[in-house]
Amino acid sequence: MTKTHKSKFAAAVLVFIIFCAAILLVFKSGAFNSSETIKNVSVATSTPVSTPKVAHISTPDPVKAVYMTSCVASVPSMRSKEINLINVTELNAVVIDVKTYNGYIAFTTLDPELSKNVGGPCFVSDMKDFVASLHEKNIYVIARIATFQDPLMVKEHPEMSVTSKKTGAPWMDQNKITWIDAGSQNYWQYISEVAKAAYSIGFDEVNFDYIRFPTDGDMADAKYPASDSLFLKGESKSDIIENFSKYIHDNLKPVGLIISADVFGQTTQQKDDMGIGQIFEKFLPYFDYVSPMIYPSLYTYNYDNLGDPNGHPYQIVKFATDSAVERAEATTTIFETLSSTVVSTSTPKLYSKPSFDIKKIRPWLQDNNYPVTYTSQMVRDQIQADYDSGLDSWMLWNAGNVYSRDALTPYPTSSSTARVL
Repeated sequence: MTKTHKSKFAAAVLVFIIFCAAILLVFKSGAFNSSETIKNVSVATSTPVSTPKVAHISTPDPVKAVYMTSCVASVPSMRSKEINLINVTELNAVVIDVKTYNGYIAFTTLDPELSKNVGGPCFVSDMKDFVASLHEKNIYVIARIATFQDPLMVKEHPEMSVTSKKTGAPWMDQNKITWIDAGSQNYWQYISEVAKAAYSIGFDEVNFDYIRFPTDGDMADAKYPASDSLFLKGESKSDIIENFSKYIHDNLKPVGLIISADVFGQTTQQKDDMGIGQIFEKFLPYFDYVSPMIYPSLYTYNYDNLGDPNGHPYQIVKFATDSAVERAEATTTIFETLSSTVVSTSTPKLYSKPSFDIKKIRPWLQDNNYPVTYTSQMVRDQIQADYDSGLDSWMLWNAGNVYSRDALTPYPTSSSTARVL
C-alpha cells in the first residue's frame, strides 16, 4: 500500500470512529431510546380503534307510524313522497323492511355471517345515511324483520326448515314461500344478529313480524323437525314462540335495543294459540311493544255479529283493542287450552301474569284497499277506536306505501313543537 493510500485509509477509519462515538453519545443522552420506541409502538397497536357510534332518538310518546318497503326505501324519488307525508302530518315514525319474506338483508353490514345474505331486488345501498337523514327530521326509525319466513336461509340450511312429510323437501305455503321451523334455535341467534346489525347503523327499534308457525297451505303435510322433539317433551307451539321471545329479549335488551312484536289481531280475543303459537299474553313480558294487526279485511264475515267487517272498521278495531287492554291489565286469563299440540287434561286453563301497562299495545291499522276501497274516514275511524280504548299509539299498513293524507291531521306548527325539516 502506498503512503497516499495509507493516509486515505487512516482518514476513513478516523471518520468512522468519530461517527460511532457520536451515535453512542446520542444513545447515552436519551435522545433516542430504542426500548421506549418499541414500547410506544406496542401501546399504539394494542389500543382498540374506536368505531363511531351512530345516533338514536328516543321513542316518541305516542308513536304514529307508517310502513315503508325496502323497495320504496331503495329509490330516493319514491321514498321522498312518504317522508314528505310524515313531515307535514302528525306522523312521527316509519317502519322500514330490513329483512323481508325472501330472506335478503336490505342493508350493508360488516358481519361476515350476515353479509352473504345482503342484497336482493330491494337492497338499500345508502340505508345508514338514509336513517341518519330521517333522524335529522326527528323521525323515529323502526326496522322490520320478517322472522320465520326465510327462503334464503332455508336454501342454505334446509335442516332448519319446515319440511314436507310427503317428500322430505322444504314445505311451501300457499304462496310458495318456505319457512324456518320456529324451534330451530340456531336460527334464533342469526335473527338476533340481524337485529343488532340494524341497530348498529342507526335504527331505533326492531320490529319482529311472522313470529309464528305457518297458517296456510297444506298444513297436514307440514313437518317440524326441530320442534317435534320439543313437542314430545310436552312443549307446545306457544311455549316455543315464548322461548324465542325470551331469547330475543335476553340478547337484545342489554344492547339497548327497543323491540316490538307483531301478532295476529285475533289474538286479542282468542282463547287458544290458533294453531300458530301466538298467545297475546305471552308476548307482553318480553317486548317493549306488542302490535296486534287489526286489519278489518282479515276478520271473517259476521265476526262479532257485524256482517261484513269492512263495513264496520271502528267496531272491529274497538272490539280488538278493548280486549287487548283488558288482557294486558288482567293478572289472569281463562283459556280453552294453552296448547294446540298437547292435549289438555282439564279445561279451562287459567294463565297468570303480572298486569302490564297498556302503552305496550301499539296496533297496526289498515290503510289499503282490500277487498274494498278504504276511505280516509274509514282509516280515521280505526284511529278513533284506538283512542277510545285508552290507547294513543298506532301504525298504518299499506303494502303499496300509499297512505290517506286526509285521514291524518296536520303537524303542529308552533315553534315549540315544529319538526326539524
